[in-house]
Amino acid sequence: MDKQVFSTPIDLKQITVTDTFWHREMELVRKEVIPYQWDALNDRVPGADPSWCMRNFRTAGKMMAEQRTNTQYVPPAYSYRGFNALPDDPEHPEEGRFYGFVFQDTDFSKWIEAVGYSLTQHPDPELEKTADEAIDVVCAAQTPDGYLDTYYIINGMDAALTNLRDNHELYCLGHLVEGAVAYYQATGKDKLLRAACRFADYIADRFGPEEGKCKGYPGHEIAEMALIRLYEVTGEEKYLKLSKFFVDQRGQKPFYFAMEDKARAEKAGQKWRGNPDDGSAYHQADKPVREQDEAVGHAVRAVYLYSGMADVARLTGDDSLLAACERLWDNIVKKKLYITGGIGGTVHGEAFSYEYDLPNDSAYSETCAAIGLAFFARRMLQIKPDSKYADVMEMALYNTVLSGMALDGKSFFYVNPLAVVPSACRKDARLHHVQPTRRKWFGCACCPPNIARIVSSIASYAYTENADTLFTHLYVGGQIEKDFGGKKLTMQVDAKMPWHGHVYVTVRCDEPVTGTLAFRMPYWAPDTVLTCGDKQPVYKDGYAYFTGEWHDGEMIRLHMPMMIRMVAANPAVREDVDKVAFMRGPVTFCAEEADNGGDLHLLRVDTRDIGDHGEGIIREFDFDTFGHETVRLHVPARRLLPPESSALYTSWQPPREEPAKLHLVPYYTWANRGEGEMLVWFRRK
Repeated sequence: MDKQVFSTPIDLKQITVTDTFWHREMELVRKEVIPYQWDALNDRVPGADPSWCMRNFRTAGKMMAEQRTNTQYVPPAYSYRGFNALPDDPEHPEEGRFYGFVFQDTDFSKWIEAVGYSLTQHPDPELEKTADEAIDVVCAAQTPDGYLDTYYIINGMDAALTNLRDNHELYCLGHLVEGAVAYYQATGKDKLLRAACRFADYIADRFGPEEGKCKGYPGHEIAEMALIRLYEVTGEEKYLKLSKFFVDQRGQKPFYFAMEDKARAEKAGQKWRGNPDDGSAYHQADKPVREQDEAVGHAVRAVYLYSGMADVARLTGDDSLLAACERLWDNIVKKKLYITGGIGGTVHGEAFSYEYDLPNDSAYSETCAAIGLAFFARRMLQIKPDSKYADVMEMALYNTVLSGMALDGKSFFYVNPLAVVPSACRKDARLHHVQPTRRKWFGCACCPPNIARIVSSIASYAYTENADTLFTHLYVGGQIEKDFGGKKLTMQVDAKMPWHGHVYVTVRCDEPVTGTLAFRMPYWAPDTVLTCGDKQPVYKDGYAYFTGEWHDGEMIRLHMPMMIRMVAANPAVREDVDKVAFMRGPVTFCAEEADNGGDLHLLRVDTRDIGDHGEGIIREFDFDTFGHETVRLHVPARRLLPPESSALYTSWQPPREEPAKLHLVPYYTWANRGEGEMLVWFRRK
């Protein structure tokens, strides 16, 4: 790998986002989502599933206070109360009990991470005060030796680290680290960071290749990439080594999860009936990571792992690990990616299905999985600026990620299908995971706070830097400061994506500055025109590089034609054979019952009336339907008329059809106008 092209995300304090589209989303998170989620974490949202999160931290904090002051204190012996422990009487939960999922602590960690990112763009003393008070509660729950997971602190520390596969301790560590780093970088306050370091130290003392240390690794990955962030902010080599150990150890024989399971059975006096040769593909642990070439198992866990692998490869110069990342990336993008940027085709295990299996109505396509794919893409971009990574990142962000949150920020999707018939969701057990409308909150609330943290930090996905180059991966409007050899350059970006393809970049500097500005050329605009006075770009891997001496007022202009694209899937995708979908720029479109009536499956696109370049499709800029600017597409179509016979089967006859218009809206906006059918792929004529 070429270390000369490595880059890191721009410090969010060096960026002011003014972009009309993303600033609206960020303000939605700041004003609605973060306060709403704080209420949810404290079980104050009527009609929503309780989180129990802050209650658990307070309970653990009381236990730690008693341990410090009471010499007769006896810690509880571990008792298993289920993966999701709920009170017998929800109105009167018992004191001193842990409630919720085993990973419930992460609701706080993801919330505080979003708070940190938000504070970089919009200082808010009241929000910061609330966050500081929450941090006090969380830190009070930490054990004297640094452990910080309320599930075991409350239920019994004697079983800690005995079920890495299922009980998410290292997942909780990872999210705590991510949140602590974000809050420290935003505010300079290190109380939570010090607590996260103590927990990481606790794990580092017990895990590693050295004799006598545990040879386990996370059941649900994220610690791998989180430890890299901790290493980068503290400079402590042990965190890089621990991350590398988790990556290297995964999938090695003897398979740790099998051995761990056997040890638990023997301790309980039970005969172990497991399989020592089962390394668990669900956990991406069936073979060493450098031998993996197909994305399998739980989709979120997978892309979190791949993100950590990419980080470790970059920092250690491990070409074999990078090669594995590239193989896994290609497998996802070429054989397992929805046109909405979603991943994970099956509800069974919330997992990747087999290659080219991309069902529409039963798609899982978890919001968190699309977010994880963006994590993976950004880390691959940090290693090598190749537009293929940014193209997919952009697709995920503008479609599935944003679909996961209602336009008012007060309800959320966990699952993001590409075809919905509400009555089928209720009547068909195979579709019970599909919700036709968003929910206020989830007991397993990984997705809502994940959306908040990625939206609040969108600028760190749009822009990265190294010593002599500022990279633009996404066209997010704002002011970006960059230091070139001690001289400051500010890049002022005026963009109106994703609806308009004109981007104007103005350079601001007090003195001449020498350096390189690199701009991604998106796949959806092959005829992009890019100019910068007398400067001529050098093109490489989908990026245009302008290098030279910059003067105040110089301007780079990009024109990216926003052509409407009628897209077909590889015929190996059985669900989509003889069907088409529509995209414009990075946005995927869908039909809703609100605009087209019911029985969307009876509509068929007439490709003869569309033309080779979409000239038959009417584009309409819409400022009213969804409360902000969007685009609607009106596509020539035919609607199948009811048959003359009511029989279930009849002799074939040419179908009777009438002319129709198919009215399409951006996929991320669906289900914001009440319950109704939705469809992305359409039969074609």
